[in-house]
Amino acid sequence: MNSQAISRELALRIGLAARALPDTDAKRLLSVLTDCIGLPITEQKLIGLNLDTLKTAKAGEFADVDEPLLAHALSILKSGLNVPEQQTYSDGDMPSSVRIACASNDGINVDGHFGSCSQFMVYQVSADEARLIDIRNTDIPDGLEVEDKNLFRAELIQDCQVLYIASVGGPAAAKIVKLGIHPIKLSAIDPIAVVVDQLQSVIAGTPPPWLAKVMGVEANDRFHFEREATG
Repeated sequence: MNSQAISRELALRIGLAARALPDTDAKRLLSVLTDCIGLPITEQKLIGLNLDTLKTAKAGEFADVDEPLLAHALSILKSGLNVPEQQTYSDGDMPSSVRIACASNDGINVDGHFGSCSQFMVYQVSADEARLIDIRNTDIPDGLEVEDKNLFRAELIQDCQVLYIASVGGPAAAKIVKLGIHPIKLSAIDPIAVVVDQLQSVIAGTPPPWLAKVMGVEANDRFHFEREATG
């Protein structure tokens, strides 16, 4: 990062915004921002930055990036992070709940590819309550040799029943499913709060049999759910 008055918090946002873009690191994004708004990069300058300017900067460096991804990166640059606080959880605290992992780069949105997201936000969710119970960094610890990065990541969340992701490859998805985790690929970048709210609505209504099973619903009641779902 350039030393000209970039705060630690702003440097973090530049790094997170870079991770939200394909084939982009902080150095590449910083060079584009320098072309856009000049040095020093400040909060005030970023507030005035718009999507068209970012897309055409540096001879169209990001011209081929999907606009929703670029808009998401811009929103990270412009706004501070407001990640919810973790809460304690013990088994049995929330009957008929499900544990989910959300692949995220900013801690707020489901915006991560399974193989490259910076963290998994782990929530315990029931019909009327949701708790952020853990944030699991996906970096491989120094000195640890990992032959299969996708398996390493899947094992980080093997206590979860559902995984929400922006994208995932076929071989990685197979490893996730083998550990008993149900992957759900979203069609667009959604806030985790929205994903959790939608899941709560499903739990409170007529959950599909696979979800009812992981919630601990008895087999007879799961058959009832299935009858309701199919009419």
